[in-house]
Amino acid sequence: MNHAQPPSPPGLAGDVDEFLSHPSPALVAAVTRWKGPFLVLGAGGKMGLHLAAMLQRALRAARRQERVIAVSRFATLRDRAEFETQGMETLACDLSVPEAVAALPDAATVFFLAGAKFGTSADPALLRRMNVDMPRLVAERYRQARIVAFSTGCVYPFVSPASGGATEATPVDPLPGEYAASCLERERAFAEVAQRYRTEVALIRLNYSVEFRYGVLVDIASRVWRGEPVDVTTGYVNVIWQSDAIDLSLRALELAGAPAVPVNVTGPEILRVRDLAEQFGRLFDKPVTLVGEEAGTAWLSDASWVHGRLGAPSTSVATMQRWIAVWLQRGGETWGKPTAFERRDGKF
Repeated sequence: MNHAQPPSPPGLAGDVDEFLSHPSPALVAAVTRWKGPFLVLGAGGKMGLHLAAMLQRALRAARRQERVIAVSRFATLRDRAEFETQGMETLACDLSVPEAVAALPDAATVFFLAGAKFGTSADPALLRRMNVDMPRLVAERYRQARIVAFSTGCVYPFVSPASGGATEATPVDPLPGEYAASCLERERAFAEVAQRYRTEVALIRLNYSVEFRYGVLVDIASRVWRGEPVDVTTGYVNVIWQSDAIDLSLRALELAGAPAVPVNVTGPEILRVRDLAEQFGRLFDKPVTLVGEEAGTAWLSDASWVHGRLGAPSTSVATMQRWIAVWLQRGGETWGKPTAFERRDGKF
């Protein structure tokens, strides 16, 4: 997956968001085959700006004048100006309100990124409203579109590292925790629309996307940098650089089908948390303290099917670690939102 001379990694004054939304040649070629307008629902979260901007830049590179409309409450990480300065339309909308969803414009292509995770273990009503009821509302509203809907690898059961990770054929078993169960219900909302109306749907089972300011690698690196212990109870993870994850997720539109098609999006390796911490220790020249006892299983995915169809991610784990280490050493900001990847009870 070549990104055609992306900009150099940003310094503290660099444009991180521009760097993370550079389209690949494969994406530029793909958008020539897609119908607009394009809706990005739930655009105000951690991935929405980069996905919408990468799509917009690919369309421009392909000399297509299609509308990209970013829809969000714009009450979390991103405000509307960040989208509008890049030439995208924005609509403020609470996607859990039926009248608001009904008033949204029609679209030929929909990317669905909305949902809730953190803080939901203490608020089951919020979890149901955002991860169950709202997806059903959106899926029904856009049953005439082609849809890419983001999900999570947490819908799979824990598996051993020796298994190579859960594949798209692995039976879902979203235990433990209500969050994972709600994510499966989110998938079912789109799968039912695909079955009933022959809507073409791709379900993105993602784990774990990483950039300079957020992700599993940032969690581990930050603890090593601050001299804090790293919990290795969840001893193994998958990771993928955010721009690679977005590229694959956008191009997964071409894999969408009816019945809905699950698509694992992650990197090719199963990584040991202990090794990642020790590698950051060497990059920082700092001692590493490990706590906890490694469990024999974890949420792990095998993305070889999509890599075979669309290409493997272009950013290596070593490169991700080097970029993140330099970012932290230079005082770069983070989102301050730990992933809680080490938790095994599913209570986020």
